[in-house]
Amino acid sequence: MRANFIFSEVWIGLRRNLTMTIAVVITVAVSMALLGVGLMINSQVGLMNGYWADKVEVSVFLCKKGTAMPACNGKAITPAQTKALQEHIKNTPGVKGVLFEDETAAYENFKQSFSSNKALVDATKVEDLPQSFRISLQDPDNYQPVIDAMKGQPGVAQVMDQKQLISPFFNLLNTLAIAALSVAIVLVLAAALLIGNTVRLSAFNRRRETGIMRLVGASNLYIQLPFVMEGVIAGLVGGVFAAVILIMAKVFLFDEVVTFFGTGLGWNDLAQTITLTMIIGVVICILASFVTLRRYLRV
Repeated sequence: MRANFIFSEVWIGLRRNLTMTIAVVITVAVSMALLGVGLMINSQVGLMNGYWADKVEVSVFLCKKGTAMPACNGKAITPAQTKALQEHIKNTPGVKGVLFEDETAAYENFKQSFSSNKALVDATKVEDLPQSFRISLQDPDNYQPVIDAMKGQPGVAQVMDQKQLISPFFNLLNTLAIAALSVAIVLVLAAALLIGNTVRLSAFNRRRETGIMRLVGASNLYIQLPFVMEGVIAGLVGGVFAAVILIMAKVFLFDEVVTFFGTGLGWNDLAQTITLTMIIGVVICILASFVTLRRYLRV
């Protein structure tokens, strides 16, 4: 009997404040979706950092005959200089390993990297690509001493760190994650205010029933429960819509990242994010309802 009464009161409250309830659902859905996207971006950046940490290399490009780089003066590196440079690299602190890549190997890697651009591959010849040393580092974040040790060596045309190429992208992802989380926090606060106003309006509309319940000795929790459940239901419905948005984001956005960067979020990561966002949404709804009831219902 009590359960039937509570659920009937919840239904009455939702029906009377339908527009406010819809606004709460939409706000919770958007805020939780943005929160989830921000968490997913953070996880994605962490995965990519871990995936690429051992793969980041320093590339030392060697001089070819006619190279326009000032360090080469148009002269190609000699076999003796190549051997001496390799020994120098091996003895440099911070170097984990070194691999020599000749013109043929460089051309094969070039074809694989730019396989989607057939015109560029066809226009490039084997002799267009320089020889190089690929240096793996003990600490990918401490690449500058190795680069400094390579610069100015005889036969070295250019030294490039791959981390410098991908760092701007990681910085962009971190910025996007912070922006998404910041907007999500603002929307969460807006959702809490909307929930509070919805509960407040519902409590005002049913002040006569509430007064009667107080007179017959109903407990505070029993009086508050229908109003709290209204917020929880709105939060759950908004969480479901947010979950749908997050699933679409994974399928159409994050899964594409795997194609370009070799690693991406799994369904377990998505499930954890959805669970966390729904819990946060429900907790916010409960807290907003209780705070509003304590202030305006005075039970």
